[in-house]
Amino acid sequence: MKLWKQAILAGAALLVAVGAASAQDVKIGFVVKQPEEPWFQDEWKFAQEAAKEKGFTLVEIGAEDGEKVQAAIDNLGAQGAQGFIICTPDVKLGPGIVAKAMANDLKLMTVDDRLVDNAGNPIEDVPHMGISATKIGETVGQAIVDEVKKRGWDMASVGAIKVSYDQLPTAVDRVAGATSVLEANGFPAANIFNAPQAKTDTEVALNAATTVINAHPEIQHWVAVGLNDEAVLGAVRATESVGISAANVVGVGIGGAESAINEFKKPSETGFFGTVIISPKRHGYETALNMYEWIANDAEPEKLILTSGQLATRGDYEQVRKDLGIE
Repeated sequence: MKLWKQAILAGAALLVAVGAASAQDVKIGFVVKQPEEPWFQDEWKFAQEAAKEKGFTLVEIGAEDGEKVQAAIDNLGAQGAQGFIICTPDVKLGPGIVAKAMANDLKLMTVDDRLVDNAGNPIEDVPHMGISATKIGETVGQAIVDEVKKRGWDMASVGAIKVSYDQLPTAVDRVAGATSVLEANGFPAANIFNAPQAKTDTEVALNAATTVINAHPEIQHWVAVGLNDEAVLGAVRATESVGISAANVVGVGIGGAESAINEFKKPSETGFFGTVIISPKRHGYETALNMYEWIANDAEPEKLILTSGQLATRGDYEQVRKDLGIE
């Protein structure tokens, strides 16, 4: 009986050792389109937390275009990785990414931006964690409506700068969510002015918004929406450049980027009223953990997981960041 118990204990110890070894053998890629951006650096940071917790290897790769994406996938295959997570530089690369992943026998998940097929439809077979773009846009719109009412502005005389980036479905959904709430609360559709941007940075948004503002000198109160914090900050900078005071501007961004936090830290308030902070923790930690479980335990993740955001302003952004696990 004693020998039997010893054998059982030895077997259990062996299973633990095998489990530990298999965890060490798991290698997962995390490919992002803009590795220099704080959002993606945070995703990597939280993904590394999952790697440390479970004992697998995480390979961080920046891939800014389609050619680099293809090379990254081949690289992971050559390294003996079993799967990867990607935020692609172009969602239309979807069919090629899926084919390349299959050719390298790699499991595939997407984060932030969802792959589309040749007809422009989401590739639903690939597990995806993304942002509920419409709901986040609606949060932006509601924050603006509440602040406009608080300031006692006449909704019918307020102008809205819609910094748009229609190449990205997420951007379209965010902006549409925001403007739908504005209109539902009495904001005239004719007062929503499109400011298309060719790139998603502050300088391009500034130029686009300046064109709108200069075309409507009669408007004294402005609000601004866009894909991200940079887009809205560009609109805010545009109002400043033509001499519109911060008291007459309400811009609400999306993302909670460092640029937004720096705006809140300025000694005086600016027209950048708030940002809807999206937590990179789930997008980094949870996707990496889900991929590990898929590889190690054959537990395939949900096909679609959508996260939401929380409004932060100059007065409460530190607490909001703490609540979302960023601080």
